[in-house]
Amino acid sequence: MIPIINRSKADENIEMDRLIKKYANIMFRCAHSYCGNRTDAEDIIQEVFLKYLNKSPEFKNDDHEKAWLLRVTINTSKDYVKSFWHQKTTSITEDIPYINDTDVEIWGDVKKLSPKYRVIIQLFYQEGYSIKEISELLKIRESTIGTQLSRAREILKKIIKEE
Repeated sequence: MIPIINRSKADENIEMDRLIKKYANIMFRCAHSYCGNRTDAEDIIQEVFLKYLNKSPEFKNDDHEKAWLLRVTINTSKDYVKSFWHQKTTSITEDIPYINDTDVEIWGDVKKLSPKYRVIIQLFYQEGYSIKEISELLKIRESTIGTQLSRAREILKKIIKEE
């Protein structure tokens, strides 16, 4: 990849289009699992892409690029949730299907989990990351990720039984 400083405006636009097409859905689901609504998740994604443009990181490969974008999305989402604005405002919640209509009910139950469990479930089942990869992304020990994944499954079983 050509560093952004050496790129023309057209090259920069092509690169951003490529990133958006390739990673926006994954980033959206990740941000949405933290903030809980579409508009805030979209704002977070925009902020991440602005950080990308300002920082112009160089990546070893596509996995490194994806991991960087997800890590920045996670950090930006956490910062947003901790922000004064988010804590002092009330947003309108909305239901967003994650994969398709048959999975809406299951992912509706997943949305009832706390963010720390939601993100792990989403990364493991939807994005196909291994526990080790999730550990590296979230900067949490593998054993902790495994425990949280197990707890999330147990909580989901209870939620599904109650319904």
